[in-house]
Amino acid sequence: MGELLDSVEDMKPLRRGDVVEGIVMRADPGAEGLLLNVGHKAEGHVPSNEMKSMSEDDLAELGVGDTVLAMVIRGETDEGSAILSIDRAAGEVGWKTLQDALDANERVEGKIIGFNRGGAIVMTESVQGFVPMSQLATVSRDRAPVAAQGSGGEDAPEESPDIGRTIELKVLELNRGRNRAILSERQAMQELREERKAKLIDELTEGEVRRGRVTGISTFGAFVDLGGADGLIHISELSWSNVNSPGDIVSVGNEVDVMVLRVDAEQKKIALSLKRLQPEPWETIEERYEVGGIVDGVVTKLTDFGAFARVEDAVEGLIHISELTTRIISHPREVVREGDAVRLKVLRIEPERRRLGLSLKQAEPEEF
Repeated sequence: MGELLDSVEDMKPLRRGDVVEGIVMRADPGAEGLLLNVGHKAEGHVPSNEMKSMSEDDLAELGVGDTVLAMVIRGETDEGSAILSIDRAAGEVGWKTLQDALDANERVEGKIIGFNRGGAIVMTESVQGFVPMSQLATVSRDRAPVAAQGSGGEDAPEESPDIGRTIELKVLELNRGRNRAILSERQAMQELREERKAKLIDELTEGEVRRGRVTGISTFGAFVDLGGADGLIHISELSWSNVNSPGDIVSVGNEVDVMVLRVDAEQKKIALSLKRLQPEPWETIEERYEVGGIVDGVVTKLTDFGAFARVEDAVEGLIHISELTTRIISHPREVVREGDAVRLKVLRIEPERRRLGLSLKQAEPEEF
């Protein structure tokens, strides 16, 4: 018996700051709070104002026999049982969860509860954290600063519509001693985009058609979001016609169907085409022109052996120097200049070679 008694550790008293697990003995969340059996001679009491971190649904479902985690904020005394806090226990667990997320480079979720001039105040894992303005991604920068909370005064700004919204976050810095948690929505969103892009690249097949939204325009093409990753439509793939600026063909926000040309999984690049969803003009040229027909054109280029003329946006033909005039000339510039509008006769159509033979003198026999 003596050995048995010696093997039993002394009951440790509850101390301020201890986090303990307790079984609900009495539940009255709205008034008295909770009475918990924490394994000690005296029960622990959780006042109603120390369980605000619990949702209304959680409180409604809480009943006798359920287990909860609480922190000791006042130890047992001769006058009464220990005072416990579910909120502070959740905070302690939250700090550990955030530290684990920081160590593992994982994301956490946070709810925006307010703003100050520096950024957004969020509640994440029952810990109040801060997202600097430079680290916000989906929150409007113009809207956030004017929604500062607790500014006071008659001219206090209206509440931001972003308050109450849940966002993805990465932990940047933790300092438990200073109660400091700095987070980034921008890094979390970048990471999410990379994950979605990798997944989408695995799914894409060259030659398939996808629906996307134009997200950006540059001098060399347009970027299209395919639902998690951006692909590039090079300026040469926007239209069969000559394109001076991508903005002439598409605008940011446009919904477009595109063909997947190439997928580079290693470089994580997606090449797209808009024009290839339309027939290539040379493939159907014989449906629009016939040998002997008269067409309108614009002179685009002069060479020693003749002049090129565009008869439609993506189709040019050659007017051989011998077909410019009945006169003997040494250079096409003696008859036409670049930019001249001319009427031409179709002499030859060679779609497979992308060639069109034209004549100026046979359409307008008079000399120039």
